[in-house]
Amino acid sequence: MIISSATDFRQAARRRLPPFLFHYLDGGAGAEQTLRSNVDDLQAIRLRQRVLRGSEQLDLGVQWFGEGYSLPIALAPVGLTGMYARRGEVQAVRAACHRNIPFIQSTVSVCPLAEVAAQAAHPIWFQLYVLKDRGFMRDVMRRAWELGSRTLVFTVDMPVPGARYRDAHSGMSGPNAPLRRMLQAALHPRWAWDVGLFGRPHDLGNITAYRGSATGLADYIGWLGANFDPGIAWPDLQWIRDEWQGKLVIKGILDPEDARDALAFGADGIVVSNHGGRQLDGAPSSASVLPAIAAAVQGQMTIFADGGVRTGTDVFRMLALGADGVLLGRAFVYALATQGQAGVERLLQIMEKDLRTNMVLTGVRSVSEIGPHLLAA
Repeated sequence: MIISSATDFRQAARRRLPPFLFHYLDGGAGAEQTLRSNVDDLQAIRLRQRVLRGSEQLDLGVQWFGEGYSLPIALAPVGLTGMYARRGEVQAVRAACHRNIPFIQSTVSVCPLAEVAAQAAHPIWFQLYVLKDRGFMRDVMRRAWELGSRTLVFTVDMPVPGARYRDAHSGMSGPNAPLRRMLQAALHPRWAWDVGLFGRPHDLGNITAYRGSATGLADYIGWLGANFDPGIAWPDLQWIRDEWQGKLVIKGILDPEDARDALAFGADGIVVSNHGGRQLDGAPSSASVLPAIAAAVQGQMTIFADGGVRTGTDVFRMLALGADGVLLGRAFVYALATQGQAGVERLLQIMEKDLRTNMVLTGVRSVSEIGPHLLAA
């Protein structure tokens, strides 16, 4: 298959991956209305074309938390990334560092923090869930800090797992899931050889490091359900703000009031996100709420956004709607599953080209000039 656009990687990944992995990545909660809205609402955003603006010398760089990056893009935390390519988090962090953008490692990664940090040319960011096991939270924050991480992305929109029916249909969960996954792997020999055989161990590396015993894929869904904490509230999180001495980004904000609460809590940034449509089906798309959230806290904290971003034009749209930066989730994992590190780098190259084209055709010279004035009425 010829890869010529950022969206080509999805179909290529579907061919390569066993169905249980493709649909775990590709699917959303419930009837997947929010999942579709993320894409549709973002693609419906029209841009204001300007001509003869002299936009030859372009600056795509950004400054976040005192560090300079080459693109207004970060690789989002995605659970089980190491199942999509051999030691997938390691390949992804190499690609991110080569392109000089942040890599955010998930709590539920396959590769443990130490393995990923050892391959990173600059400090990784780390993502943490609200969990009942406060001992694990303290331990993993300590390990992240010791390995050089100075930015914690704290995900707050998953007090309980969403209703992801595709997982039961595909074999990720449900009756006879281990047998179904084994049969699917046998029908996808390239993946089975590269990841299934040589990508071991297949466990949750950060949790295994804490527990001292393997937490494998068979335990994954059950572990999630048993450890998320639906009773948590803002006052319960103060110990995290007190303990973490670096930058703190709250991920999972969809309402201006919650954005203001995050600011009052002491967060340095937020991610406008509905967890990729994987939690509350019927929640608004990220693109639809981003302008109001930006109006509430812009200039007081760094605003990131995700949800439905598939192309460089989508990145540009999010910036025009008020984001300071954009997180790529599914898009980079499709590329990783297709071509590993080279696929992620190719995706970022395509997106950079899209961004440059959009900047010239809207008449801006730097990412900092992208804003609501570029949205067509």
